[in-house]
This record gives sequence, structure tokens and C-alpha cells, in this order.
Amino acid sequence: MQTTPHIMMVRPSNFGFNPETAMDNFYQKSDARSSEEIQKLAMQEFDAFVAMLRDQRVNVEVVEDTAKPVKPDALFPNNWISTHSDGKMLLYPMYSPNRRPERRKDLIERLMKKGYQVSEILDISFFEKDAQFLEGTGSMVMDHESKTIFASYSDRTHPIPLRYVGEILGYSVVGFHAVQEVKGELAPIYHTNVMMHIGTDLAVVCLDAIPKASEKQSVQRSLTQTGKKVIPITGKQKFNFAGNMLEVSNDGGEKFTVMSQTALDSLNVGQIQLIEKYTTIISPSIPTIEKLGGGSARCMMAELFLPKKN
Repeated sequence: MQTTPHIMMVRPSNFGFNPETAMDNFYQKSDARSSEEIQKLAMQEFDAFVAMLRDQRVNVEVVEDTAKPVKPDALFPNNWISTHSDGKMLLYPMYSPNRRPERRKDLIERLMKKGYQVSEILDISFFEKDAQFLEGTGSMVMDHESKTIFASYSDRTHPIPLRYVGEILGYSVVGFHAVQEVKGELAPIYHTNVMMHIGTDLAVVCLDAIPKASEKQSVQRSLTQTGKKVIPITGKQKFNFAGNMLEVSNDGGEKFTVMSQTALDSLNVGQIQLIEKYTTIISPSIPTIEKLGGGSARCMMAELFLPKKN
């Protein structure tokens, strides 16, 4: 299954601008507002987002962030954990040292107590010792039905751990290089899920960000071979988080494409109509989180594909 009705989200305790991650995340912008005001706004945006999902009967497991150690990016759990329908849980190597405490054993235990069945925990954070990183479903966009991983190489997405995960899961890997222009210079896109989304029937991708023709063709061919309807987005739309989407379902099997209001506002009528042909759009307004965190709606949701006891 490409989608799940079970989502985990982490309610932030100390959200704010993270200078460590801002080194290569050009979507982050600092802010003159007080940390108290920023935290208040982030929690309001988070709670409203959760409410929108629950209104559509999507099951959201909300976990409270711990106050210490301070983790400004804790509300982006998809970078350190992924779960799979065979009961596997993977824990990933993180680029920024101050994000590594986000990997919490108590959180995993809580999920298990709630009936999520874990057959194996595969902790590959040992790659950090060799400065090799792979930040979960930020680094990798997975097509579970065709068992394919798409990944754009960057300082946060290295080939060796990527191949390792492909072997663990039995997925083929389509690796490529994607860039964006920042202050007149080309720089790698830090996370694949900024420029790419794969749902059951649709794929959204910024093909213009892939400069090498052979890699661009490989990505496009791999998507179309699986029967996906490909929706290209522009570089400008990508900078408005239009690639940062996630398809989820509810307890009745209805499918939704979740994206921020910023992303939705950047799409044209034809793109919106095509998405709505297959799914219903959920579009939370999260401007504070997007500006200071440099991540959007998809980054805030960790999918729970684990088998669940009733």
C-alpha cells in the first residue's frame, strides 16, 4: 500500500530557527520575533494541522516533544524514522548533531504499547561515525507499490547508506542529482521530498531541478512505468513547497493529498484539478513552521505502516 491512515506527529517544545541545518537548507529564514512568540505560533499551527487531519478521520498519533535536550526540529520526525508493513522500523543517520537526540526509544515503546507491531528495529545511525547520512523519508521518496526509492544526492543523502536501505527493504534505487539556484549559484537540493512526491496514482516532481538529461529521463521513465500520472512543477513552485506533499488515507479508505496552504496557493488550476481527480486536498496553514524550519507539511508526518492490533 502506498498510503496509510496512521500518522505520527511530534508536538514541538522548543521550535525555532536551527543554525546548524540552515547551512544547506535555503528554505529556512531567521526571524526577529521572540522565541516565546515563535513557539506559541508553531504550536497553534501544529494543533490546527492535526485537527484538519482528524476531521477527515485520519488517525494521528500525537507525541509530545521533550523539553530537554532542546530540539528545534523535533516536529519533523520523518527524517529519523520510517516504518514498513512487514513490521520493520528503520532509524536513520542524521546530518546535524543537534537533531540526533530526536531519535527517542520512549517514543518507539509508546507506539508498541498502542498496538503497533514491530518485528525488527534496524538502527543504521552508525553511519554517522563515518559522516555518511540518510535522513529518512526526507532523503528518500518511496513508491511502495513498485518497491522503488527515489533519492537526490546531497550532504544529507549519501549513496552507501542509500544502497544499504534498498537492500534491507528489497527496493531498487533511482539516485540522481537535483540542484536549485541560490544567490546566483547552483546548490544541491537538501532533501528529495522538497522536489518530489509520489502517491497511489500521481507523482509530483520538479524535473527542471535535475540538470543531467540521462538522470531526468531515468526519473521520468521510472515514474511513468509504474502507471503514475506525472505532474511537473516549476522551480518557483518548489520553493513554495509544492513538492512537499504526502498522500494519506482515512479509516474508510478515502485518499487525501496533504500540502501546505503555501504549496496549494502556488499551484495552477490544471495541477489542482488533476490532484483532485484522484484525492481530496488537505492544506494546513503553517507559515511560521515553513519559514523558520525550512520544512513543510510532508516533513511533519511520519507514516505508520506497521501492522496494528485492534
